[in-house]
Amino acid sequence: MLGGASLAHAALGPAEKTIGASVEAGYEPSVALLEKLVNQNSGSMNLAGVKAVADMLRPEFEALGFAVRWVPMDRAKRAGHLIATHKGKAGTTKMLLIGHLDTVFEPDSPFQSFARDGDFATGPGVADDKGGVTTMLLALKAMRAAGTLRAANVEVVLTGDEEDVGDPKAVARADLIAAGKRADVALDFEGLSQEDGKDMGSIARRSSNSWTLTATGKSGHSSGIFSEKAGDGAIYELARIITAFRKELPEPNLTFNVGLIGGGQSAEVDGDGVRIAVTGKTNIIPPVAVAKGDFRTLSEEQTQRVRDRMQAIATSGHLPGTSAGIAFDLGYPSMAPTAGNKALLAKLNVINADLGLPEMPALDPLKRGAGDIAFVSGDTDGLVGLGPTSSGDHSPAEKVDLASMKRQAIRAAILMSRLATEKSRK
Repeated sequence: MLGGASLAHAALGPAEKTIGASVEAGYEPSVALLEKLVNQNSGSMNLAGVKAVADMLRPEFEALGFAVRWVPMDRAKRAGHLIATHKGKAGTTKMLLIGHLDTVFEPDSPFQSFARDGDFATGPGVADDKGGVTTMLLALKAMRAAGTLRAANVEVVLTGDEEDVGDPKAVARADLIAAGKRADVALDFEGLSQEDGKDMGSIARRSSNSWTLTATGKSGHSSGIFSEKAGDGAIYELARIITAFRKELPEPNLTFNVGLIGGGQSAEVDGDGVRIAVTGKTNIIPPVAVAKGDFRTLSEEQTQRVRDRMQAIATSGHLPGTSAGIAFDLGYPSMAPTAGNKALLAKLNVINADLGLPEMPALDPLKRGAGDIAFVSGDTDGLVGLGPTSSGDHSPAEKVDLASMKRQAIRAAILMSRLATEKSRK
């Protein structure tokens, strides 16, 4: 049974009914594969561990007829990416499947192993994204069993640094971006979003960008603060700018945060950008102050507009005796909720109806973080969240609903089977 509807009576073709039976039969072997993957640490900076997970997955894809290659990312100081390609019928839809090999849990984390309790399991990356990759394979295996994989054009890109993208990003994401330019459709196998227990469709992801604001002033004895000679000092200037951000930046789908701040006689940001070493005294006007934060947007147009506004606020209207500048680090781009993405979700909802499952409404993009699919969203239509549902991601409480892998694999396999019969647009 699937969501209360029997596959035998759902509005499915014979091959699609085979998909359901195959997923059911492949469930326990898939859980066993997931356990193996989870028990191999693959924190983003555990380069050997990421490669080990890729080596475990290579034969899984090769057994399905995929040509598999490993792309080292030495130049980006990361392990690399696993890319698998299945050539199907010429002129039909080219599908890009996206997932990742790495997790946020490095080898020094106490959270290292898989543990199962019925249809639930815990472990590092058990959902994000080893559960997603396992679901992807379960869907592809079901397509092979149904005979629908044979004609399908599928390219899989499993990045090894989704949780901590290598630098330069142009190198780290070159292969993914190139795959997106070739594809008609991108399907992201990160986790399924739910609201009040209801499955949601994700057609958008917001960007993730960082900024560093530095204010400077004249150092001197605090008794001279606000005088024409001494000015207001760097900390007051920093506070002025941050206050202006709070008042002038708000708009729909934008969030912005100040995550780190420090000022005084000196303020040194460490190499990782996560600490500020500050020195000073209460009777010294501070000559330097630094703040670091992020901002998230729903479109690249919004990113540019917000960036320009922040730049204008930071570099004009200075308090007496001060100056300031702001630098940006544009991380993950945005994935806007385009008409093409909405059409993909509509196709998925036809499948939901055929399976006797409820319709999946579009998720509010403010409730979904950034992800790799955004790097290709400007070149192809996309859908996010074809992996299993979970809770506690990015924490030692990470827990996956294993049974949701069945529902998601059936949805994905039928969607890909139907897309494979459509004409390519590229």
